[in-house]
Amino acid sequence: MFTVTSQDQNSKSTRPRVVIIGGGFGGLALAKKLKNAPVDVILLDKHNYHTFQPLLYQVAIGSIAADSIGFPIRRIFTDYNNFTFNMAEVQKINPEDNTLTTNIGTVYFDYLIIATGSNTNFFNNKQIEHFAMPMKNIPEALNLRSLILQNLETAIVTKDMDEKFALMTFVVVGGGPTGVELSGALAEMRRLILGKDYHGVSKYDMKVYLIEGKAELLASMSAGASGKAKQFLKEAGVRIYNSVHVQSYDGLELKIDDGKTIKTRNVFWAAGVKGEMPEGIPAEKILRGNRIDVDEINRVKGYQNIYAIGDVAAMITPDYPNGHPGVAPTAIQQGEQLGQNLLNIIKGQPTRPFKYKDKGSLATIGRNQAVADLGKLHFQGFFAWLLWGVVHIMSLAGFANKGIVFISWAINYFSKNSDNRLVIRYFNIQTRMSDSDSK
Repeated sequence: MFTVTSQDQNSKSTRPRVVIIGGGFGGLALAKKLKNAPVDVILLDKHNYHTFQPLLYQVAIGSIAADSIGFPIRRIFTDYNNFTFNMAEVQKINPEDNTLTTNIGTVYFDYLIIATGSNTNFFNNKQIEHFAMPMKNIPEALNLRSLILQNLETAIVTKDMDEKFALMTFVVVGGGPTGVELSGALAEMRRLILGKDYHGVSKYDMKVYLIEGKAELLASMSAGASGKAKQFLKEAGVRIYNSVHVQSYDGLELKIDDGKTIKTRNVFWAAGVKGEMPEGIPAEKILRGNRIDVDEINRVKGYQNIYAIGDVAAMITPDYPNGHPGVAPTAIQQGEQLGQNLLNIIKGQPTRPFKYKDKGSLATIGRNQAVADLGKLHFQGFFAWLLWGVVHIMSLAGFANKGIVFISWAINYFSKNSDNRLVIRYFNIQTRMSDSDSK
């Protein structure tokens, strides 16, 4: 074991050391705000790349390559003279001596920012956790892609008709943006690709279900957007069940609390998330959804130098009694605001409380179909779909990634096909035999 003591790890710096756990949207925004400031910034993440999570579902259904939504963290900060990145897994936070226990040694901090984001919430159902497929990172998206393609290949040759239909039945659990977009993408694969590439099966053999516990889809968006998304999906052949919950799934039979049973080999879980963090934060500081209780400047209550931002933070206010929405703009805005507040604290200047600016919501359902809520403006259809594409391309890290995704989308749009449906590794959901299962 060794101690990471400074930016070059060889000598203790006299400048304040800001340690950020997590290279997601919030962690990157905070580090950028501290560019060349009179502090040493150390960012720790278990991966050496940033993931653009809104497009994970497109990796899962083979529309784009996995590399196009990942970008090396070090590349982002090449010209920063006060920044260090270490690929490390933080095992425990030790507030009493301002250190972190990690797999690369002990890391000292003056200011700690927890920006670890969220992970899939299976609501303590171990059976569903084992057999259903989550999609919160690139390895998991690749697991979904492998499972989808493997099951389609098996369906072509199987002689057992019940097994064939189970292999070609896809159930998405969760009617938020991720669930709606994944359902729409599967329906588009069914309509445009299945009969063209998978001879021996028909689009009528493939079924797509979407299960949502609330009365409507996209509950966080306007009623118009919710209703239109539902209409688009139904027109695409998606079978939607609202106001129901999954009781169990054993790898073949999925049971819903309304008494219905669906035989399927493909259950994709997008029904909820929970904050993800290392050990060390007392239980009384953890609120609903496994989120850390923070004050108006994202400081963990009860501590002077520990902060949390993004999905893992719960800032309870009159406007947001359950905390702010777990979306990228929240994490980015909190990261930028905290960066400025840290500089103010170091300089002995007043801090400014965080105020969330809702820039609107977008969700795509399929080709030429999307919904958009931008303040008082609400629209659906082709223009919303075009806007969704522009916003997502511009939000990607790296010029090359922007170009790759744009070209991939253009080719897919005009050819109505994709070249990314490769089974490059075998994924066994029964035993979870995958080199990326550790996330």
